[in-house]
Amino acid sequence: MKTVEFKIAGMDCAEEVATLKKELGPLSGIQELRFDILNAKMSVDYAEDKVKPDDLQAAVKRTGMRAEPWSAKTDSLQPPTFWARRGRMLLTTESGLLVALGFATHALTVGLRAAVSDGEEPLSLIVKLLYAAAVVAGVWLVLPKAFLALRRLRPDMNLLMVVAVAGAIVIGQWFEAATVAFLFALSILLETWSVARARRAVAALMALTPPKARVIHNADGHETHEHMMDVANVDVASLVLVKPGEKFPLDGKITKGQTSVNQAPITGESMPVPKSAGDDVFAGTINGDGTVEFATTKVASDTTVAHIVKMVGEAQSRRSPSEQWVEKFARYYTPAVMVLAIAVIIGPPLLFDGAWSKWFYEGLVLLVIACPCALVISTPVSIVAALASAAKHGVLIKGGLFVELPARLRAIAMDKTGTLTEGKPSVRHIVPLSGHTEAELIEIAAAIESRSEHPLARAVMAHAEALGVRPKRADDFQVMKGKGASAVLDGHPVWIGSHRYLEERGQETPEMHEKLEALSSAGSSVVVIGNNEHVCGFIAVADGMRSNARTHISDLRSAGIQHIVMLTGDNKGTAEAIGREAGVDEVRAELLPEDKVKAVEELVGRYHQVAMIGDGVNDAPAMARSTLGIAMGAAGTDAAIETADIALMSDDLSTLPWLIHLSRRTLNTIRVNIAASLAVKAIFVVLTLLAKATLWAAIAADTGVSLLVVLNALRLLTIERLPVSAKEKLG
Repeated sequence: MKTVEFKIAGMDCAEEVATLKKELGPLSGIQELRFDILNAKMSVDYAEDKVKPDDLQAAVKRTGMRAEPWSAKTDSLQPPTFWARRGRMLLTTESGLLVALGFATHALTVGLRAAVSDGEEPLSLIVKLLYAAAVVAGVWLVLPKAFLALRRLRPDMNLLMVVAVAGAIVIGQWFEAATVAFLFALSILLETWSVARARRAVAALMALTPPKARVIHNADGHETHEHMMDVANVDVASLVLVKPGEKFPLDGKITKGQTSVNQAPITGESMPVPKSAGDDVFAGTINGDGTVEFATTKVASDTTVAHIVKMVGEAQSRRSPSEQWVEKFARYYTPAVMVLAIAVIIGPPLLFDGAWSKWFYEGLVLLVIACPCALVISTPVSIVAALASAAKHGVLIKGGLFVELPARLRAIAMDKTGTLTEGKPSVRHIVPLSGHTEAELIEIAAAIESRSEHPLARAVMAHAEALGVRPKRADDFQVMKGKGASAVLDGHPVWIGSHRYLEERGQETPEMHEKLEALSSAGSSVVVIGNNEHVCGFIAVADGMRSNARTHISDLRSAGIQHIVMLTGDNKGTAEAIGREAGVDEVRAELLPEDKVKAVEELVGRYHQVAMIGDGVNDAPAMARSTLGIAMGAAGTDAAIETADIALMSDDLSTLPWLIHLSRRTLNTIRVNIAASLAVKAIFVVLTLLAKATLWAAIAADTGVSLLVVLNALRLLTIERLPVSAKEKLG
């Protein structure tokens, strides 16, 4: 099986996607079709021995669209032609101007009242030509799609409009035919504009990274003169210089210098993050006030921002429940209204001796009402806007399905380490004994731990560095496996070890035991420092809670989450201490990965809609079993982005309540849009049956609703990242 990608000229909405599926789907050898509306891209998995790329391009051409081989490099270097960018707008403008000119010409010759009801006065040839030209301009881009729908006997909105326009001309309603053609072209232009607006929002992500990098070392390690190079040509392990205020062109690791970096474009973090040698940096983030050098770790096509753009694009092929419902509804709704239109045309004349011309006209009105344009665009525009808004705030959502799910969540299970806690141990308490001070205790511990690679040792060393304590030289360093370590400091033996080692040495007092047990039950790992004469003191090390974690848990409850569970493989005492501090409803500790899966299964059985939050790798089985898998801190972690349904690019729990709020706003927007679209159609169906509707009024109403649903949906792009509680206070 092979995969080929095409740039599809003319693919702007779900209607074109449906047309392409109908045309390409039946071809022998087609395995799978995927569509990215935002980038107008189609991906096809096919059997090479049964179908060729040329056959696929020919099939696309039959739909009235055009397929060209797609590649990221050529697509970015070759901008669309003027006609591709402006053709639809020019034709729509031309149609509108010709309608106005035709109406003005007729009004000048027969009077305004007669012009409004052009059936009462014969039209001059020049007026008919103006209206005819307006019709041609209005339906020019619609005709190929209408012909395809007719040939396949699958009526769609394009065919309905062409039939309605042709019918109006047949009965002499030239003004209405031209008006319908113009307004329908305008509605399609609005839809195209709405998708383009969302497309630009995502394209802004692609524009985050500068096109060139200032390279000072090549990947082979040979120093070169400082020169600018296209990012696409920079190899992994090249050394790049970034000056204050510039954007990082690629992902990498700082090798020299200190600075602060604005990571908001990638992670959504509002405050700059301090960076120094050894820290990771991401393409598209903005350097602060320091000049730094960094070694590239990824090529341009594999950076974090490239992954984000790719995932947002692919999200378009994953339809939300609302989109699927609208698509299914329109599939039955359109033929049903066509049958009703035929009944209106032939029923009253045959049964009640009505005028054929009058009821033929009313049947055409129903055909116009049958156009599901506003209904069809009401949902995908909302979904696309929500995806773009989330991406802007550092939340990567992998499809319309996952936009709607957070709104329905009733319970959340979350891992402890790296989710509720910071994911790295740090010194929390220092308890000096036997006349020692805290500084002396840290100095002794740092001298011994400077020779160790244990995680607790690194926590002690980081604390000493923060206090400005420089470790003394320790001689005769020895590791006591499973117990601790010893050394000679200033000629005196000293040791550092666990509570158990202290008991073995027989130096523990009841007061010490009580204090050590209290620290352990509070979730800390305690190291004891001593010498041959006495115990010098304790240092308690723990994986600290994230700042404002308790507030974020409270915000989740305000967002409607009924039950929050912490799942961890850590010991029960530590887990319960963290759970109490965070304010979760339930703590389950000492769990293996399979135990986490069972816990999530139990929650799904009780609450049905359950999210699992983890690191996207270790918690993958539990995330897969949940309703919604969410990865925390996925920036720079490819596996996390690939594993989760939603990736929170920053280590920020406040993003989660905001995501639920965005999801609910999106669902409400979709419901309002669908209700408005159906209400207008219902009103005009009734007016038509009462013979009170007109063609131009029907299409004007439908176009007006199309504009309203588009503008309503695009409001989702403006939602700021505030806590849910704050949003509720603002109303």
